[in-house]
Amino acid sequence: MDKERKLLIAGNWKMNKTVAEAVSLVEGLVRELSNVKEVDILVCPPFTALYAVSQKILDTQIRLGAQTMNENNYGAYTGEINAGMLKEFSVRYVILGHSERRQYYKEDDALIAKKALAAHAAALKPIICVGETLAQREAGQAEAVIGKQVEGSLAGLSADQMEETVIAYEPVWAIGTGKTATSAQAQEIHQFIRKTLAKMFGEAVAKKVRILYGGSVKPANARELMSQPDVDGGLVGGAALEVRSFSDIVKNSI
Repeated sequence: MDKERKLLIAGNWKMNKTVAEAVSLVEGLVRELSNVKEVDILVCPPFTALYAVSQKILDTQIRLGAQTMNENNYGAYTGEINAGMLKEFSVRYVILGHSERRQYYKEDDALIAKKALAAHAAALKPIICVGETLAQREAGQAEAVIGKQVEGSLAGLSADQMEETVIAYEPVWAIGTGKTATSAQAQEIHQFIRKTLAKMFGEAVAKKVRILYGGSVKPANARELMSQPDVDGGLVGGAALEVRSFSDIVKNSI
């Protein structure tokens, strides 16, 4: 598939997989995907499995990401992990502001912006998640909600930092529900996000930023979603927990 931006398929494992299970999964992915060069591939295991997974993907095409991090560099923040700790495990990317973090842990745009700056300070690439609820979509508020999230979550980033940032559009109503935005709905919001980025950072920067779609991505819908002009990959949840389904999503995206 010919695109100006290289596709990125990221697996968000959430709170799943023991270390042994994580190793088994990533060994299977290495076998299945070792020859894939056309797509950037990312796995985001839980913190406990980062080291073991990092050892299994050395010298492969697969990259390592984390699911969140603290905005501070050190200190009395019991249970938290900072960017420097992630770097020790060869982590390249970090997911920030996932709807589950926003909903369950009350993370707001201002906090996500601080985390994004801390990630960039450590040369980590943030994947910043935005998306509307079903009630907001049905009320015709999707663009207003997402525009506010994009502007707030990226506040303070420079144009150079923005080029090294990924956005993930995840309609909250499609996460883990089996519902998926149609390819037309996904393209419409991705195009809106890119226009918002152009207003904030300029057209040249906006053209370089990868915008992923997340929300019940499966092998069956991957090709159609990834073929949209402003959809630059996927942030995959449930289907990332199995070798076959994640590998097929990657292969169907090419």
